[in-house]
Amino acid sequence: MEKIDKLRFLMKETGVDLIVLSPGANLNWLLGLNPHADERPLLFFLTLSNSAFLMPELEAESARQHTDINFYNWTDASGPLQAIDQLLTDLKGFSSRTIVIDDTMRADHAAIVQDKLLNATRLFTASTIGTLRMKKNEGEQRTLRINANQADIAMESAWNMIAPGITEEEVALAIQNSFSNQEASPQFSIVASGFNSAFPHHQTGSRVLKEGDVIVIDLGGKFEGYASDITRMATLGSPPKDYTLVHQIVDDAVQAALAAALPGETAKNVDKAARDVIEKAGYGDFFVHRTGHGLGSEIHEPPFITSTSETILEAGMVFSIEPGIYMPDKFGVRLEEIVILKEDGPEILSKLSRKLKVIN
Repeated sequence: MEKIDKLRFLMKETGVDLIVLSPGANLNWLLGLNPHADERPLLFFLTLSNSAFLMPELEAESARQHTDINFYNWTDASGPLQAIDQLLTDLKGFSSRTIVIDDTMRADHAAIVQDKLLNATRLFTASTIGTLRMKKNEGEQRTLRINANQADIAMESAWNMIAPGITEEEVALAIQNSFSNQEASPQFSIVASGFNSAFPHHQTGSRVLKEGDVIVIDLGGKFEGYASDITRMATLGSPPKDYTLVHQIVDDAVQAALAAALPGETAKNVDKAARDVIEKAGYGDFFVHRTGHGLGSEIHEPPFITSTSETILEAGMVFSIEPGIYMPDKFGVRLEEIVILKEDGPEILSKLSRKLKVIN
């Protein structure tokens, strides 16, 4: 109930009358529920004084094991419209002037809600739940530290796998197995070798690793509902010409962003700190993405560390700092840290050095 109480307090402060959530990260964060999501509308409604589920009959018996919140069931034969009419009638005490809709909700489900509340001002969850989710409590921070250690171990498993003749996919499999062996769920494993390293979100493939390759490894898993994320660099043998210089520039950008990341600072100034280093070195055109993103129950969530973000950083926020330089047909370099923002600055979760890992 603590999270619902905090959410209702924020609703009252911001003039929100109704929040509607679909299955996904927001509902799981609020209630600890992961109901099955498909084309059937399954929606959670929260007002300042009441709550209810629009619940497909097909899911009701299973869902009832996890919550005692009122269900308004509907069947495939009847459809959801009558049930949602009754639900909204019974949710007394709200004016429906301002509603918040889950920003990951299916468009057709959102349309049903909006068609029933035609005169309402519509906002998305970033204005309410997103605000609460950005600041992690001590328990969440402990879990994220555990997850970061799991990611470090997975990275070392990747390094141990790298050798001439091994494919990107085989390195990725070693990462996935490492997470699974730690009772975590593998989420992603980007292994980008050679010229593929110049693609920020390369789709790991069948390319065979060879001597002289630059290798970007970006990986993450999930444990106890929270995510990990880290990027490190390796080369198979000696790095190519200019690599050492570019790696140092990217690391300098990481350090500049870390120094700028303080409570009370705006997110865009952290991005600027990293970007200024890379631009001053003459590589600004090759830094093609934001400096960071929030991390928690989702791999990408607020706050976003972009050149336009006016988000004021606060202690308890968790986010990545991951500048990069990507030179087509040559190589790319990205270094990523996940940090917990403390009152005196960022706490880096990974224990792995950002130095280049040279594998011979």
